[in-house]
Amino acid sequence: MSKKILGIGLVAVLVGLFIGNIIMNQSSKKEMEKQVAEELQESGLDVEFGSEGPGKGDAAPDFTLTTLEGKEVSLSDYKGKKVILNFWATWCPPCQAEMPHMQEYYEKYREEANIEMLAVNLTTIDEGRPAIEKFAKEYGLSFPIPLDEEGTQGTIYQAQTIPTSYMIDTEGRIQHKILGPMNKEMMIQLVESMD
Repeated sequence: MSKKILGIGLVAVLVGLFIGNIIMNQSSKKEMEKQVAEELQESGLDVEFGSEGPGKGDAAPDFTLTTLEGKEVSLSDYKGKKVILNFWATWCPPCQAEMPHMQEYYEKYREEANIEMLAVNLTTIDEGRPAIEKFAKEYGLSFPIPLDEEGTQGTIYQAQTIPTSYMIDTEGRIQHKILGPMNKEMMIQLVESMD
């Protein structure tokens, strides 16, 4: 009888701990969302959590980030050019598969298509700057790699699936959002569709 009561008591304690953990995680998540929302509001941006991020026809939210080479870049620096804005991480197999296509496209069509490529590394979820540098060197990446060291841009652009890419036209408006990897042919078609 006492073993049965002890077993029931143990199960009750475990269920209580499980429920308490769920409540604490929800509370922490809400606090984090509130903090990020306040920071975004202070910067003049309004992003709703659970939203899909900016969509077709929306002005692409501007940002200023430091690249892997230490240079500051802003999205607005490229107004008048088409931009492929890509969010990625070094450990992501689809990102690894996509990068050679991005580099090949960039080398071949950058001038001809009046395009710039910004591959924003989601630094807060990546394996550190040395891993990013090693990745860029191994893949021979020559386009700018801005570092999202605070995770703000990944949140604003809702890059919850990586890679996530946005095709931005010469007026700074989003024309396409792509979830998952692209190949060179897909990039050619998407960029041409922005003419």
